[in-house]
Amino acid sequence: MAALDESVRLTPGRTASRATDQPRPRQGSPLRRFWPQYLAVSPFYLLFLVFGLFPIGYSVFLSFQDWDGIGPMRFVGLAQYQFLLSDPRFWNAVGNTFVIWLISTIPMLFLALVLAFLLHQNIRFKGFLRVAYFLPNVTSMVAMAIVFGSIFSDSFGIVNSALAGLGIDQVPWLSSNWGIKVTIAVMVIWRFTGYNAIIYLAGLQAIPTDLYDAAKVDGANGWRIFRSVTVPMLRPVILFTVITSTIGGLSLFTEPQVLLGDTGGVGEAGMTIVLYQYNQAFTKFDFGYGSAIAWALFVIAAVFAIINWRLIRERDGIRGGRKKGASA
Repeated sequence: MAALDESVRLTPGRTASRATDQPRPRQGSPLRRFWPQYLAVSPFYLLFLVFGLFPIGYSVFLSFQDWDGIGPMRFVGLAQYQFLLSDPRFWNAVGNTFVIWLISTIPMLFLALVLAFLLHQNIRFKGFLRVAYFLPNVTSMVAMAIVFGSIFSDSFGIVNSALAGLGIDQVPWLSSNWGIKVTIAVMVIWRFTGYNAIIYLAGLQAIPTDLYDAAKVDGANGWRIFRSVTVPMLRPVILFTVITSTIGGLSLFTEPQVLLGDTGGVGEAGMTIVLYQYNQAFTKFDFGYGSAIAWALFVIAAVFAIINWRLIRERDGIRGGRKKGASA
């Protein structure tokens, strides 16, 4: 018996062969093995396919058609895009969108960064202030437009009343070209400053405190710490907010539509690209041209996102090269 056990111990291949002789459970395809999990997540993908992916693909098809939504479609090739390039109303909408984006995004991100820096300090009621700054982002856009329409009203607005009290001429906020753009920009700033501040605050809390301690030991003041430690460490977060704010600013629709209606106000001063697309598709019932405007907006937003990303990446590359050169 001992000799038998010794022979089994000296021939490990025999033991392995016995193990392989046992029947293995059948391995079916991943779809058959994990079908309960696939079934659980399928509603999201089905809804995305129906309400997300299909409209995107169908808008490409529509941009080559002439269709009023009811009658038969007529293939027109690139005629919609050719008309778009020569349409002065479209380029007016592009100009309005860029102006509103410029005068709203830069102050908004700067204020958000300052607010986040202040909220990161040891101050009282920090939690209450975080909620208060985020509330405008979840406030109803319709209610907000009514309030801002009353504040910036030409005849009985609070802003003009304050200007009259200071002896300054009243401004036709809702009936002049620049007044309309400034009013829409203020609405955007008021709505999204707190949202971006919360994002910046999350980035600030991820910066190691050792860096701040080392900077203080080296004698750096508050501005030097902010410029040399906070901003470089927040660069990925800043890139994220710049790209999302750019896309959001270029697709601005709700604020001008609720405040000024489908016409974009006096002289179409508040007519943005998306509002013009809505106007053509759902007011003029020209769905082919509306789809062409949508894809033109996609190209513009993609180009701006790539420019922003390249600018931030190039700056990182220059800094990296200097560091490498200094170390060499």
